[in-house]
Amino acid sequence: MRSRNGDHCHDVKLTLVNKGHQWSPTVNEGQPSVFSPQIIFYEGRNFQGRSYECMGDCADTFRHFSYCNSIRVMGGHWVVYEKPNYGGYQYVLNQGEYCDYHTWAGFNNCIRSCRMFPPYQGSYRIRLYGRPNMMGHHMDFMDDCPNVYDRFHYYDVCSCHVMEGYWVFYEHPNYMGRQYFLRPGEYRNCRDWGGYSTMVGSFRRVWTS
Repeated sequence: MRSRNGDHCHDVKLTLVNKGHQWSPTVNEGQPSVFSPQIIFYEGRNFQGRSYECMGDCADTFRHFSYCNSIRVMGGHWVVYEKPNYGGYQYVLNQGEYCDYHTWAGFNNCIRSCRMFPPYQGSYRIRLYGRPNMMGHHMDFMDDCPNVYDRFHYYDVCSCHVMEGYWVFYEHPNYMGRQYFLRPGEYRNCRDWGGYSTMVGSFRRVWTS
């Protein structure tokens, strides 16, 4: 991942916590607290062009900007979406600077809605099921999983129950492909987490502390 210093992008160090991946970019002292939500969208790369500052959930950003090529997360934790009303591709962003859409693993420069989620400090636990409606083969996890098949022995996750913490599903192993953000709750089929198929290749916890 990359951040910006002056007029140039530079690499941002990702830290490890409890052998899991804490994937929020490091930030400079003096920036707003992560507990004060604020995100700024820019139409141009490297924080140029028309911008829009958002302090909370927004179901349709189109009236504020046409496309998005860079983002500053000044505080809080966010999920941004490709389509209005929280649809399409999902990207989980923590505090830091993202100087082009590749730095948030974007598939394109289209952002049409965003949601914030509150910080969480506690345990993590998720249960995966091999059939819809939380039926069939199941297994509990409390840590990151870079390859679902190696541990779950199924290529498809048809439903799940997030009991504790925030999680992200990835379409492919090693945290690649489409992302799906999961809050605590029951997901009876892949559509409940915004998925187009039951394929889940990897998943990991979202650290907000």
